[in-house]
Amino acid sequence: MSDAPKEIETLIELMARLPGLGPRSARRAVLQLVRKRATLLRPLAEAMAAVAENARECVVCRNVATRDVCDICASERRANGQICVVEDVADLWAMERAAVFKGRYHVLGGTLSALDAIGPEELGIPRLVRRVADEGVTEVILALNATVDGQTTAHYIADALAGSGATVTSLAQGVPVGGELDYLDDGTITAALRARKAL
Repeated sequence: MSDAPKEIETLIELMARLPGLGPRSARRAVLQLVRKRATLLRPLAEAMAAVAENARECVVCRNVATRDVCDICASERRANGQICVVEDVADLWAMERAAVFKGRYHVLGGTLSALDAIGPEELGIPRLVRRVADEGVTEVILALNATVDGQTTAHYIADALAGSGATVTSLAQGVPVGGELDYLDDGTITAALRARKAL
């Protein structure tokens, strides 16, 4: 506890719950916001109020949107027969930053986990299977993290889509652009070697 007024202390405690911010970082951030009330704090408070009022989950893909259907799902140009399956909205945003994928998405919201009682229903996998059939999808790209849970989920989805007629692919794994072998872990080197291709 500090000598800060109760309202400011509450804001610090809330900010400290955010990923990447501990109590000290939250305290510094709040002090900066208070110092710059007109240019930072008030606009931030207004933006947060607008997001709190309008943010929702896209009813089609589970992306974050301000309408029932997000802009990606609403765009006819994105209806190219491809769906990219990602674990989280942050992964969708990362794919969009790269600006190379021109199809639509399906956000799982996690991975299969018996310990956490997260099954296919919680991840919307049956909804994905219906989308593949209803939207005439020709390719489902599994862009899941290269973790045990991510790969288990990928295999489950591939099995669920086995009779759909859609091709199921996954992102290549291996040496990153600009990466040096000496700095890579054994798993990355193994995946890169197995995914080698002719030049």
